[in-house]
Amino acid sequence: MTIPREEEHEAHAYWITESGHGELRPETITAPQEGEALVRTLYSGVSRGTERVVHQGRVPERIAERMHAPHQEGDFPGPVKYGYLNVGTVEQGPEDWLGKTVFSLHPHQDFYVVPTSQLTAIPEDVPARRAVLTGIVEVAINALWEAGPRLGDRVAVVGGGLVGGVLATLLRKYPLGRLQLVDADPEKHKLAKTIDVDFALPHNAKSDNDIVFHCSASDDGLKLSLQLAGDDSDVIELSWFADKEVTLPLGEDFHARRLNIRSSQVGAVALPRRHRRSNAQRLQEAVNQLKDPLFDTFLSSECQFQNLPTTLVKLFERPGGFCHVVAYPNPED
Repeated sequence: MTIPREEEHEAHAYWITESGHGELRPETITAPQEGEALVRTLYSGVSRGTERVVHQGRVPERIAERMHAPHQEGDFPGPVKYGYLNVGTVEQGPEDWLGKTVFSLHPHQDFYVVPTSQLTAIPEDVPARRAVLTGIVEVAINALWEAGPRLGDRVAVVGGGLVGGVLATLLRKYPLGRLQLVDADPEKHKLAKTIDVDFALPHNAKSDNDIVFHCSASDDGLKLSLQLAGDDSDVIELSWFADKEVTLPLGEDFHARRLNIRSSQVGAVALPRRHRRSNAQRLQEAVNQLKDPLFDTFLSSECQFQNLPTTLVKLFERPGGFCHVVAYPNPED
């Protein structure tokens, strides 16, 4: 099914209606205008950490406006249409976009119209399902641009969740002196083995690192990151703690060894590249990295779009897992 030009069509989108609940709502979209494209979604992805916070109504009021996703509708805590990992096919629009598989920072919705400037073309050798990870790889690339790993560096990634795992996968390509994935969950050793990275539990992680990337969103993880950082080195913070207060022993390693904690937030390109790279170029680099089939490791479960409201309730009740994939029906079926 496609939208006849100059006519309206009913689409469906996932909305968070109140803390812990959501529903599919119909909405009317019109044919794309000049410079716009109609996209039929193939897959969307659920980033468990951030979307759980939104689903639970835990976005701090002070930064609610800054935390708006690019195509979000409604305001926190809700009702709100939220999400940012969407892959689809262009069904109407400029001729050079027709039929292309594209990534967009769009919420969970079966059809939508956006400017083509907000689409990232997916290379033919990147499967559409894997491409939902584009936004996650973008987060990791921004952190790498922020930190600037150098030849022979000793690096630790604390937290083996989705972001930490993807970041460690990219770091494998660097000529580092040492790379460790550190997590309190011994099951994460399986992930480290899959991506061919050294694994360590907190008590046997190696210290004196040139860079520590913290991705665990926990007090203990950030405390450990400070302990693992070498003198005068950087801890790059990728976690979003939302409304959770953090307690740190700043009287220990932080001051004594002149450490730095630097935020890496994907809303803006990392400062060392901000004048030479755009958000669009960063996304294109992310999707190019997804040619590596190893990233399929981070697609951990799947549901059908019509089952998303009930699936998310169960998904957010269970810890662990990586990116949950939402599959959309083929209109021809």
